[in-house]
Amino acid sequence: MFNLDYTKLNGLIPAIIQDDVTKNVLMLGFMNQEAYNKTVETGKVTFFSRTKNRLWTKGEESGHFLNVVSIEEDCDHDTLLIKVNPVGPTCHNGTDTCFGTENKAGVEFFRYLQDFIAKRHKEMPEGSYTTSLFKKGINRMAQKVGEEAVETVIEATNGTIDGFVYEASDLIYHLIVLLTDKGLRIEDLAEELKSRHKA
Repeated sequence: MFNLDYTKLNGLIPAIIQDDVTKNVLMLGFMNQEAYNKTVETGKVTFFSRTKNRLWTKGEESGHFLNVVSIEEDCDHDTLLIKVNPVGPTCHNGTDTCFGTENKAGVEFFRYLQDFIAKRHKEMPEGSYTTSLFKKGINRMAQKVGEEAVETVIEATNGTIDGFVYEASDLIYHLIVLLTDKGLRIEDLAEELKSRHKA
């Protein structure tokens, strides 16, 4: 539980809602202490409606709930960042976000995917393909990256667009597995490319 400061906006604090997977901002709402407590208790985002002058749980009528993944407070203790898994579109107008943008996965999904792969590396659950790669060792993981690279090249030169996307996705996945085993992150590649970039 946070020690939140509700005094600046007459008992309310802004709550920024972000998709936990895509990292897209879905909406902005306001909470009072009661709304925050209900959000924590139920795991579904609840706001204080300034127009209705009451609590409302997002999705209570539409079924488009915002299921809480995590809650963070800012440095001044007067704003929340709530990461969620949304059920359906967020906006009452039927759009993915209240800003009219599509909630599609971007490059941030690579970070989410590596977090998932790293969890597999730590827990090594039976029956997981990712676990099987880690168990086979570095040589096999590196070989898989090479195989997927060749298949990507073949699809790029003699295949279809859909086939190319499929094989390139396999290549990225196996590369992230290899990075994870080496103790590296996809962000390390981003930093390396950033250091080479000349504006």
